[in-house]
Amino acid sequence: MEKRIIAVIGATGAQGGGLVRAILADKSGEFAVRAITRKPAGDKAQALAKLGVEVVAGDLDDVASLTKAFEGAYGAYCVTNFWEHFSGEKETAQGHALAQAAKNAGVKHAIWSTFEDTRKAFPLSDSRMPTLKGKYKVPHFDAKAEADHFFRDLGVPTTFMLTSFYWDNLIGFGMGPKKGPDGKLAFVLPMGNKKLPGIAVEDIGKCALGIFKRPELIGKTVGVAGEHLTGSEMAAALSYALEQPVAFNPVSPDVYRGFGFPGADDLGNMFQFKAETESAYCGARDLAFCRSLNPELQTFARWLSRNKSRIPLG
Repeated sequence: MEKRIIAVIGATGAQGGGLVRAILADKSGEFAVRAITRKPAGDKAQALAKLGVEVVAGDLDDVASLTKAFEGAYGAYCVTNFWEHFSGEKETAQGHALAQAAKNAGVKHAIWSTFEDTRKAFPLSDSRMPTLKGKYKVPHFDAKAEADHFFRDLGVPTTFMLTSFYWDNLIGFGMGPKKGPDGKLAFVLPMGNKKLPGIAVEDIGKCALGIFKRPELIGKTVGVAGEHLTGSEMAAALSYALEQPVAFNPVSPDVYRGFGFPGADDLGNMFQFKAETESAYCGARDLAFCRSLNPELQTFARWLSRNKSRIPLG
């Protein structure tokens, strides 16, 4: 039987790369993978090609290139990367381009990696949280959510997948424990005692593969997470894994927004949104359901046991 092709956007990145590896490792051999990247001649793309992956050029700002890249594919994994450009308008436009391309190519099952629209809980007029760029509360959430309707309006058979905080952010995004003036490690999170759904990037890909195997999830919204943990619980797990004390520093969202790194205001608002909508946000990411999609779903402790040496302790 001929394998059905899954076209994967961002195949050399975090989420897409996880899905590529999940498909390659899948013993059922149900799907073949087509890696879509802007740089098919790049080192990461060529490494995939050496594994037997079909590598195809595609540009999120060019519907024609995406349509061509999706042609003949059963499924398409659609994801955007706000942190490349920090533009909500670009993010929404790229979501539109992906939906249009999936429609043009006749894709049978798309997954759109999206988020909640935080403005439903915090309208722009709500002074508890600053409005950013004149039209968003959490730009990288709201801009993705604005693109949801394109998939629906165009009639693309889509599962809307809500992801969670990447534990991998502790490695490559500067969110790991930091040494204070006293030389002791502290883990900063503006969530108070509220639970933060988190997941290993690798498991997002495995959950996505599980979704592609379940066409009954077309039209549904599915949230994925590996564990829901408070900052104190994460600090305790870090202390155990790193074999040294890691204190939890629960700063306020206002303090976090003032840290000044690119996107600090966006992330400060994001954590405030997650904290103040804890029940709904965690409820949308059911752990038992995630394990049904991905039986290998990791806990934070399990992820740390495999990745602790990669966390920079600045």
